[in-house]
Amino acid sequence: VRVLHLKENIASLARLLASTSHGAFPVVCRPNPDHAEVFQGTIKRLELCMLLENEHIFEPETNDESSSSSHPLSYEKITVEKLPNLPRLTMLLNRYTTDPRYQQLFINLEPYINKSAMSVQAHFSLQRTYIIFRTLGLRHLTVVDLQNRVAGVITRKDLMPFPLEKRLRLRLVPQ
Repeated sequence: VRVLHLKENIASLARLLASTSHGAFPVVCRPNPDHAEVFQGTIKRLELCMLLENEHIFEPETNDESSSSSHPLSYEKITVEKLPNLPRLTMLLNRYTTDPRYQQLFINLEPYINKSAMSVQAHFSLQRTYIIFRTLGLRHLTVVDLQNRVAGVITRKDLMPFPLEKRLRLRLVPQ
């Protein structure tokens, strides 16, 4: 599972977006230095792309995960149905991954994550998970363990009847 942190490095974020096609990512934080990282919410790929087009919100690293010196962008500015300029984004991702300046710059994702994102426990019923997907029209759902640590992500595609039946059959057939 690819997870993001409340404070994310620009170069790492650009590499992640360039190397994956995931539609959303779980965001985690460490409540205390001696605790494990726990699920905070999710952020969509398109929102991350729109954030990366606004270089003025990048900031140097600080120890406080939730502090931010810049003013957050408005919801309307980062919420889009599709990317307005894909060639520009490709160029930006390339610059962010190759230019050493972006290794020292971070983005505070806290104002932009969906903190009310649904999650299910790792032992949750597959039938009930399917019902949640159908009734809420979800595309992805974060799977957490009993300590609220991210264990995985289940997508709508994972619950399609034919691939699911095939995977179950492979599991049930003795090796």
